[in-house]
Amino acid sequence: MLRQLTAHEVRDLLATAAGDDAPQLLDVREPWEVAVAAIDPGRATALHIPMQEIPARLSEIDPERTVVCVCHHGMRSLHVAHYLARQGYDDVVNLHGGIDAWSQQVDPGVPRY
Repeated sequence: MLRQLTAHEVRDLLATAAGDDAPQLLDVREPWEVAVAAIDPGRATALHIPMQEIPARLSEIDPERTVVCVCHHGMRSLHVAHYLARQGYDDVVNLHGGIDAWSQQVDPGVPRY
């Protein structure tokens, strides 16, 4: 199932992360973007796989865990989320508004670009 969550909802999801069931925070932005701004995943697992590399690196993403897709404004990550759902991933979340929304609504310490 594909869900769109707000920055506050993703924050709450990451805050409740525990053990092997912790979500995977999948950042699909380019390396230079991640160097500028990134979300602290807390106890969740952070993965950085640029959007264009997802098909080749699909095995790095655990299909048994929630996948939270993130990009700059939420569009690239939404495409990746749909792709993952089509590949059989059952619990896929897109951060609506991307890291820009996260910076504005959750953590102003994350730089905007």
